[in-house]
Amino acid sequence: MKILSAEEIRLWDQYTIEHEPISSINLMERAAGKCADWLLQEYANTRSFCIFCGKGNNGGDGLAIARILLDQHIAVSIFILDPVVQGLSAKGTDDFQINLQRLQSYKEVVIHFIRTTEDFPSFLPGQIIIDALFGSGLNRETEGVTASLIACINNSYCKIVAIDVPSGLFVDRSSKEAITIKANHTLSFQCYKPAFLFAENEKAIGEIHILDIGLHNDFYQLVFNRFELMDDTLIHASFRPRNQFSHKGNFGHALLIAGSFGKMGAAILSAKACLRSGVGLLTCHIPECGYTILQTSVPEAMVLTDTHAAFSTKVVQRTPAGDNDLTTYNSIGIGPGIGNAAATTNMLRGIFEAYRSPVILDADALNSIASQNELFQLIPAGSILTPHPKEFERLFGKTANEFDRVVLALKKAQELNCIIVLKGHHTFIATPDGRGFFNSTGNPGMATGGSGDVLTGILTGLLAQGYSSEETAILGVYLHGLAGDIAAKELSIEALIATDLIDYLGKAFLQINT
Repeated sequence: MKILSAEEIRLWDQYTIEHEPISSINLMERAAGKCADWLLQEYANTRSFCIFCGKGNNGGDGLAIARILLDQHIAVSIFILDPVVQGLSAKGTDDFQINLQRLQSYKEVVIHFIRTTEDFPSFLPGQIIIDALFGSGLNRETEGVTASLIACINNSYCKIVAIDVPSGLFVDRSSKEAITIKANHTLSFQCYKPAFLFAENEKAIGEIHILDIGLHNDFYQLVFNRFELMDDTLIHASFRPRNQFSHKGNFGHALLIAGSFGKMGAAILSAKACLRSGVGLLTCHIPECGYTILQTSVPEAMVLTDTHAAFSTKVVQRTPAGDNDLTTYNSIGIGPGIGNAAATTNMLRGIFEAYRSPVILDADALNSIASQNELFQLIPAGSILTPHPKEFERLFGKTANEFDRVVLALKKAQELNCIIVLKGHHTFIATPDGRGFFNSTGNPGMATGGSGDVLTGILTGLLAQGYSSEETAILGVYLHGLAGDIAAKELSIEALIATDLIDYLGKAFLQINT
């Protein structure tokens, strides 16, 4: 699903008006009808709504919703924000004015105008508040009477439903310090907006509901989108079901470099996840201290031990010819639990020089790179880096907000010619060609130790099977989150642990393979 900016949505509205064709007021009526349908279903037993409208088209939506609810014999209180500037009251947009005239024909309706804080209403217990003040049309932070009204609404102890976008929230840039409506639900139109994918906006947006208002599909197909929400359509385009006559040689040989003294659990989690992802063969390079642990815990994996007992220092191939050709592997995953010893960092340099195909880099591998800037230039093209926010900060520096972090991730992905998987609730994948993908699977139960190690294993296994780096990142992140969602439904979010992600990965594959 494409994620479009406020300007792109405006152009989509205009395209629909011209090519359906439909008048703008009738398109507004269609959107209001969809919102009213949702409200009547969600709040079937509620007999009182309080609607706050600005004088733009979002306010026009609010007035149309009010009229539809009134036609259903539901009590509606209507308040229009109408601040006076230099003694004058601003005129509304054409469609706002049309809906205002339509509503004024209802003799029983009293419309209240808010010009000062003295005009703020009192709220009835159980009343549902509809926020139609600004939507996506806001271009500056709220202040004065507007900011005070938003605070009044937020302090009402009533359920709040925002139309399109919670008022005060910017669609395409950070709202970290802005005063915004804190909605319980947001009813938005046709597609996700960028603001909906950032944790810093969680308290503003509440639960998102995307309503299909029939905008013209031709525009959606033609518009170039920088961002995309990973969904079933995208995943099915990437996933390749197995041929019936396949054998293990068709699915690659992966090398996983993981573990150190006290952190062999990371190696086990990554190895099991790699195998569950469908890789044909897996070899694990680990320190000597972990040999018995890994051979016992993951019998399907082959094991190479380092000469050092506690951590890895050099990857040596134990081949009959005695060579050290890493290119025999179809993918290499590096990082889970390896520690940050100087010898381990030097090992990374040696791997990068000997193996120029894409690698998966996570955890301590990323921390080692952050401590040795020259390693950045040695990372093979097409590699996949999987930092969480703190690791990202160590790699690339601090950012003021999440929007800036995404912009920086896109910039660094282009500079390094790599994929950057910025882990979070909506994990963001930055590609070298400037496009970004937000994940739609996953839940808070996955915020647990070892979850990232599982992802590294999945990515390493998929890359070995011949998926491109971009396909690997998209499919791996989606499956990782989907396994977590399936596990959470059966076990609960609170009880979820990293091992569950591996155990439910099979069910995730079954779901995308239907």
